[in-house]
Amino acid sequence: MHIKKLNRAIALVALLTVTGLAPALQAAPAFDGKSPDLPSPLCDRVQVGPENKLAFHVYATGVQVYKWDGLSWVFVEPIASLFANADYTGKVGTHFRGPTWQSNSGSEVVGARLAGCTPDPTAIPWLKLEAVSTSGPGIFSSIAVIQRTNTTGGVAPTVPGSAIGEVVEVPYTADYYFYRGED
Repeated sequence: MHIKKLNRAIALVALLTVTGLAPALQAAPAFDGKSPDLPSPLCDRVQVGPENKLAFHVYATGVQVYKWDGLSWVFVEPIASLFANADYTGKVGTHFRGPTWQSNSGSEVVGARLAGCTPDPTAIPWLKLEAVSTSGPGIFSSIAVIQRTNTTGGVAPTVPGSAIGEVVEVPYTADYYFYRGED
């Protein structure tokens, strides 16, 4: 059993070196492998089950894009950069419409919302998403579940738009946790 984990670790280091992600992750603090603490019972539905194992955690900073339809602000897409460190250094990928997460090496995962909670009404919800597709070799190739937590900002404006079709970009930050299914 330990040899299997050692072989996986060696393969991960080799992959990170080949894809160019090793320098970014070397700057990261030691990964403790712990899932986020969620406010209970408010966010119990966002908890990831024991059948999934935390693979890694990234920090996102970007914008949530909204468009005024004449009656309300409609969510369009996220546009964010993903970083290995909480100080937003060591860029490892991007997050965009889909919702899609793409690594610098090109692997992707697309998610679909399963559950959400709103521990802070001034920030976008915390989410649990299932991976509906993955592509390319790399860090996202075997992801099964994604969690978005520790959000700040990103909420749609509370005032009406000035014209139909008006677009606004609202800054946000979040932590994303990526889980693999059990082997």
